[in-house]
Amino acid sequence: MTWQVQEAKQRFSELIRRALEEGPQTVTKHGEEVVVVVPAKDYERLVAESGKDFKRFLMCAPDLDRLDIRRDKSSSRVVELGS
Repeated sequence: MTWQVQEAKQRFSELIRRALEEGPQTVTKHGEEVVVVVPAKDYERLVAESGKDFKRFLMCAPDLDRLDIRRDKSSSRVVELGS
């Protein structure tokens, strides 16, 4: 759900309840998204995940061996260079 700042201030308790029950709640100011309210446990998980080292990040990547990736073995095109 999206909330305007004024509405979020007036209904802050509901904003928190909905974040806990329904997930992230976006707050806008002058029509622009400025913040997202998320449950603390979700925030902590996001922070912990962003702290992973690069090797661990790569190791968590999907298994690319299952993709059918083939190189085109036809000859490359001929390009004539002008003098």
